[in-house]
Amino acid sequence: MIGDPVRLKTAALLVLLGLLTMLAGIGQLTFWAPAETVTASVPSDTKAAPLTVIDQKLIALHDGPVKIKIQGEGNFIVATGRPDDVEAWVGKTAHNTLTGVSQDQKSLEVASTDGEATAPSPVGSDLWVNTEDASGELDYTWNPPAGGGWSLLVASDGTKPAPSSISMTFPNNATTPWAVPLIVLGIIIMLAGVALPFVSKAISNRRKGDEHRKGDDFGGPRGGGETTTLPVQAPPGKADGRRGAGAEGSSLRVTAVAAALATALVGSSAIAAQATSTPKPTNSSSASTEGDAAPVMLESQLQRILEQVASTVDAADAAKDAAKLAPRVDKMELQVRTQNYKIRSTVSAYEPRMPVRATKLQSSVISTKRDWPRTVFALTQGEGNVVPQVLTLVQLSPRENYKLWGSAPLQPGTNFPSFPVPRDGTAPAAADDKTGLAYSGNEALGILGEMLTTPDSPNRSKLADGQSSPYIAGALAYQADTVKNGTSANFKFSHTPVNNQTVVLRTADGGALVVGRLDFAFEGTPKAAGDKLILEDDSAVFAGGKETTTGMVLNFAESVAVYIPPAGSADPMKLVAATRGLVGASFK
Repeated sequence: MIGDPVRLKTAALLVLLGLLTMLAGIGQLTFWAPAETVTASVPSDTKAAPLTVIDQKLIALHDGPVKIKIQGEGNFIVATGRPDDVEAWVGKTAHNTLTGVSQDQKSLEVASTDGEATAPSPVGSDLWVNTEDASGELDYTWNPPAGGGWSLLVASDGTKPAPSSISMTFPNNATTPWAVPLIVLGIIIMLAGVALPFVSKAISNRRKGDEHRKGDDFGGPRGGGETTTLPVQAPPGKADGRRGAGAEGSSLRVTAVAAALATALVGSSAIAAQATSTPKPTNSSSASTEGDAAPVMLESQLQRILEQVASTVDAADAAKDAAKLAPRVDKMELQVRTQNYKIRSTVSAYEPRMPVRATKLQSSVISTKRDWPRTVFALTQGEGNVVPQVLTLVQLSPRENYKLWGSAPLQPGTNFPSFPVPRDGTAPAAADDKTGLAYSGNEALGILGEMLTTPDSPNRSKLADGQSSPYIAGALAYQADTVKNGTSANFKFSHTPVNNQTVVLRTADGGALVVGRLDFAFEGTPKAAGDKLILEDDSAVFAGGKETTTGMVLNFAESVAVYIPPAGSADPMKLVAATRGLVGASFK
């Protein structure tokens, strides 16, 4: 009878122990749960600098959205760019880089780099995928514009200190690994406590039955005689000789130890729930931005750049003012349009250059060559474009914007080659490299120049359709008619590639598209003394007159694009796009 109360007490303690353990697990998920976010700030004693970089590793430190709060005096900008682009734009300028979070999660770690005291304003740079403009304060939620790694640049105008009050709020990476195990363990202990009285009672009854059977077999009287029961000496610790006291005492001691353990677990669970794990960068950010794998821009960047180029060219064309071209046009395109304006200012009937449009982007070819200069092609068409035209855009250095180097209309009946999708980018090739190609870029332009100069060129079969190509046929016909009609003069023609303006990007089929410039020189010399050469009105604008008895030279710039098949292909090359513009004339 004495054992039953002890068993009940033990069961009650186990139920209480299980309840406390389960509550400890629930507490880790509720009132002891860690905060959902942590906020870290730039230390107040950080050295001022004109630029601040928020490193890609810090942005990718936690999974989930990152909120950034920036406070500063006056206007400032937050620009998003690839890490190598941000680094290249910063260059040698003094700057602070936010690299990580302190162990206590309260401060941002800052690395200061000495250098030049000022930088150009980053506003309007083509390197940035997007920008946030602010005055005084900005609450900014970071959302990556595409896959890969990204960094942020914070600056005012490049001459004033960048905003120094910056805080970042991250999702908290703290975990509660003991929550579910404690809940499950608590339930198990409670069930054990509930079952203990019934199990113990069954065991006790079984023992009594066993003892009764033993008494019948060995201790019963024989022959009806009396039996004397001798006292049994109790073992040490059991001097009172009460049956079952040892087992029940053990149960009490086990229960006491378990209760102490539960108390320790409950107390430590609150502490564990407040701890935060050391954050580590995610793996999804930087792999595709390093090396030469990432394209130099997103298609959205290209569209924005094209719109700015088209707007600049439109304004210059309308005003016939070459100075307006300078921000977005260079090299051959700048020369051809400048000379076109000069001619049209004197010869009103002279045809203007084809307009540059960005309204319909039919194809974009974005290089993966991440050092400078960088080149992209775009096939566009819009109002005033009878056929699509191939635009060549080049960025010479990180702090310069892309400029239009050349434009050429697609040849009638010609398809633009297929390229990898813009998000994957297109691999470049050096102009003199024919690895994997039937010809190098320089060889292709050389063969084209030879065909334009010599009608019976031995390389005629290497370029598709030979003289039947509209542009090639037109050029050869123009030269032949000039010779035929100029009976009193000797003429000489040459089409020479300008190698430092040649760009080669590989196509999806393993071939390549080479875009470049040819200088077309047209020389005329009188056959006899007194013979005259008469120039057209457009050429006379540059030559300073219409007649000469000594000879003349006309100069044209030709913008061309040639498709080169892959090595081993039996297909010939194809002239994809071509045009020319008069850029000069002089008397000998």
